[in-house]
Amino acid sequence: MNQAANKKSIGFIGAGIMGTSLIRGLLNSSIKAHQIYISEKNQERAAEVASQFNVENLSLNQISQKCEVIFLSVKPQDLENVLNEISGSLRNDTLLISIAAGKTIKFIEALLNSKNPVVRVMPNTPAQIGKGVSVISAGSFATKADLDLTKELLSSTGLVLEVEESQQDAVTAVSGSGPAYFFSFVESMIKSGIKLGLSEEIATKLAIGTIVGSAAMLKESGIDAATLRKNVTSPNGTTAAALEVFSTKKLDDIINEAMMAAKKRSQELA
Repeated sequence: MNQAANKKSIGFIGAGIMGTSLIRGLLNSSIKAHQIYISEKNQERAAEVASQFNVENLSLNQISQKCEVIFLSVKPQDLENVLNEISGSLRNDTLLISIAAGKTIKFIEALLNSKNPVVRVMPNTPAQIGKGVSVISAGSFATKADLDLTKELLSSTGLVLEVEESQQDAVTAVSGSGPAYFFSFVESMIKSGIKLGLSEEIATKLAIGTIVGSAAMLKESGIDAATLRKNVTSPNGTTAAALEVFSTKKLDDIINEAMMAAKKRSQELA
């Protein structure tokens, strides 16, 4: 972290899974607990997070007056009420970083009715272990310095990419919801392994080990997924038999349909 980030007061409105994932990432960098504040309406959750990370729980007005950077990490349906409540007390220079799925920058800027810089982010849950992907888009008043600060704050949670906001719904379908597709596939591998006669423990270890190794190979080999798949597939072999089922059942179409549904839902949330 550079000196600018180290001096910022950082607020989180909403302390759910993604909010706490980001807090954990920041604390694993050079950001200190005394720089971070939360505003969480669920008092039990607020007490749990405050105790876990040694951060202070404030009211919405206190957060909006105190913090130079505010992560909007509430559920999309709660965002409008939050913005209405903080718009009157928000500092002019506060950077707002929204991780509310589907909610557009235009929606946020209209409710704020100010010139505060806004950056929209689509993170994903592997951010909890520093292996996430966060994709950012700049609002009307966000400067290069605001984007650089956002990238720096998010870099502790994994890869950070920048796209035009018009691509954010597609990003949601690929990386935002993507971990769940992956977990669902692993679930199915484990269930099938058990049906084939393996113990749950062995099936689980085999599936996870295979997925982890394959992902690392894809990342580190520099070889594209299609080529790696072909390299594993001997003509008329066991892998070819399995992939033929995927092809017959139109796996590509299933995945495309699922991702289109995710994109559509992201658009509906706007």
